[in-house]
Amino acid sequence: MTYSVRYLYYYVMPTQYAICLVTVGDEKTASLIAGGLVEGKLAACVSVIENVASTYRWKGKVEKSREFLLVIKTRKKLAEDVEQFVKRNHTYTVPEIIFLDINQGSREYLDWLGANTLFTTNIPRDKAGRIIL
Repeated sequence: MTYSVRYLYYYVMPTQYAICLVTVGDEKTASLIAGGLVEGKLAACVSVIENVASTYRWKGKVEKSREFLLVIKTRKKLAEDVEQFVKRNHTYTVPEIIFLDINQGSREYLDWLGANTLFTTNIPRDKAGRIIL
């Protein structure tokens, strides 16, 4: 089977974009994080899925809770900015922040995603490249 170079570039080659998954415990926190990320152009879109059933181990016990799942569409280069923003605005001691590479997607959607996010990180760094907190 053969594929054109155009097909491989747009649909199979890795992209510069990622999806970040974050769970939160309440609608207020979900709205705060989603709105802040999009307003600050750290994400082009944040989808909020409510009533997610989570089962997890916390402090030696199995816990169950209802949460909101944030599906954050962003650039890979902005991952540290997204993580810092989520941690600053999250109510959990250890928030779930997981990044997944987007390896395939429609060209039009990925172009839109890129046009609606910052091109570079905003995190201040020292001359050695270490993050300044």
